[in-house]
Amino acid sequence: MSHKSDLIASDIEAYLEAHQHKGMLRFITCGSVDDGKSTLIGRLLYESKLIFEDQLAALEADSKKVGTQGEEIDFALLVDGLAAEREQGITIDVAYRFFSTDKRKFIVADTPGHEQYTRNMATGASTADLAVILVDARKGVLQQTRRHSYIVSLLGIRHVVLAVNKMDAVGYGHEVFEAIVAEYREFARLLGFDEVTAIPLSALRGDNVTESSVNTPWYYGPSLMEHLETVQIEQDLRHRAFRLPVQWVNRPNQDFRGFAGTVAGGTVSPGDEVRVLPSGRQSRVARIVTQDGDLDEAVPGQSVTVTLEDEIDVIRGDVIAGAKAPPAVADQFQVTLIWMHEEPMLPGRPYLMKLGPRTVTASITDLRHKVNVNTLEHVAAKQLELNEIGLCNLSTDRPIAFDSYEENRDTGGFIFIDKLSNDTVGAGLIRFALRRSENVHWQALDVDKRSRAAQKGQRSCVLWFTGLSGAGKSTIANLVEKRLQSLGRHTYTLDGDNVRHGLNKDLGFTEADRVENIRRVAEVSKLMVDAGLIVLVSFISPFRSERRMARELVEQGEFVEVFVDTPLAVAEQRDPKGLYRKAREGRIKNFTGIDSPYEPPEHAEITLDTMSSSPEQSAELIIGHLARAGLLEG
Repeated sequence: MSHKSDLIASDIEAYLEAHQHKGMLRFITCGSVDDGKSTLIGRLLYESKLIFEDQLAALEADSKKVGTQGEEIDFALLVDGLAAEREQGITIDVAYRFFSTDKRKFIVADTPGHEQYTRNMATGASTADLAVILVDARKGVLQQTRRHSYIVSLLGIRHVVLAVNKMDAVGYGHEVFEAIVAEYREFARLLGFDEVTAIPLSALRGDNVTESSVNTPWYYGPSLMEHLETVQIEQDLRHRAFRLPVQWVNRPNQDFRGFAGTVAGGTVSPGDEVRVLPSGRQSRVARIVTQDGDLDEAVPGQSVTVTLEDEIDVIRGDVIAGAKAPPAVADQFQVTLIWMHEEPMLPGRPYLMKLGPRTVTASITDLRHKVNVNTLEHVAAKQLELNEIGLCNLSTDRPIAFDSYEENRDTGGFIFIDKLSNDTVGAGLIRFALRRSENVHWQALDVDKRSRAAQKGQRSCVLWFTGLSGAGKSTIANLVEKRLQSLGRHTYTLDGDNVRHGLNKDLGFTEADRVENIRRVAEVSKLMVDAGLIVLVSFISPFRSERRMARELVEQGEFVEVFVDTPLAVAEQRDPKGLYRKAREGRIKNFTGIDSPYEPPEHAEITLDTMSSSPEQSAELIIGHLARAGLLEG
């Protein structure tokens, strides 16, 4: 709610006018577990008289029922709204609160302290201008203090308040405060903050929260509220290059075609010359349309519909930008990635990448290193686990318009989404485009895939055999290739064991290596399809995401998934190479079906029941499918 101003009763219109033109500060509170973040926000609201009477009554009742302060008010309950939070006395999710004073409006995000909820903390920090990092005076600077400080700096927050809380528990000792401040500043000097303001606090008792405390006569700085009301945050979005990511093509009738979105930087007026990225087409702004009428200028944060003087192709996800300072366009980037999911990030695995309204397929091509957030040391790694942060090279399936995150959060920040579950699994910051994305281009060739396939009297395609070890994939694939050869077709077989003798001999059998194994084979099979061949790929390929990646590399209709469906017990009984026995004895790790999962296809074009059909019958079923699909005809 809003600050209780005398103008509300005497001159409501004057109050609303003043309130409308107040500046806005977004800030977060973060730190380690039980440092008092929720209590501090509750105390801020309470001391500033920003709580309704019914809220105060409910707070007093809840404090007696589930509070942690005995008969006293537990201010943390104003923010910790989840039942699980109240039961455990911790913050789990990000809690946002709006309030205002006579000088400023605020949106505060109370973020969790537990390491397992680091992803929630990063979410809260992504839109903040300032961070209040709490430290328990009894414990000093902890690992989670360092972790949150690093994430804060990573996400572009340059103003930090070091709130040394629970000073009452250490007798308001000046020496304790100074020692903590000195230790924190030594760590923080590596993080590039513009300003670190240290304030001794007792959120529980109210010391230095809204007013200076008599208990800290040695402290001459501002109270927390005074600092929040007066800190100068650079609001320079208006002075940056114009950016309008297109959310929606607005076409209510044949006479109107506009492009709707929220201005993410700079300003724009009718007549301004603009460029649409990634296409690069140019035009001029004809109108800036809103529900309340046309505007002479649009500024950052405004949702508008822009019309152009020329009929050029613009789609959702394109960026309309100032013609003189457009964003870059690339498909290869160096990024910082914060991993937010229990399943690890594996280089080579395809994910959906959402950058503003644009969604593309992307994968990590190289994990350069992960960061030890305690020491800021760079550590070699092959994958990122939950809450880990790494510097990566990233590739997208098409060029996209972007700015570096340092230049513009909206056009430089992205999320990773799992293609199957639709879960958000990571958040990233674009640093820069890799030079090869500008220097490497597709070379136009006169002889194409269709002419190569026509010369062979066939249509090129991939027959992707998947199933457990011992299911019979290679046996059936071999019979199919022999049958195709007899029909005069041009083929090649990529077999899992054979490929590991050459192309993939450097890969082991970890989950990350197995993903890379399939990625390489999928790229080779794509080249063979381009050569006009019918390529047979026989790999366990246990994960749906990698099989989907392989399918998406070729055109629709060119990928035929063949599921060789054999029960685990039968495959293990066959055990032609003795691998199941070794896996059961613990001599082979990450073996599919034993200690690593197999994800059966959900929509395979062909499913072979090897319990009811012989290999020869299965091969003829595949040949019949290819004939019906027209893949054996030129």
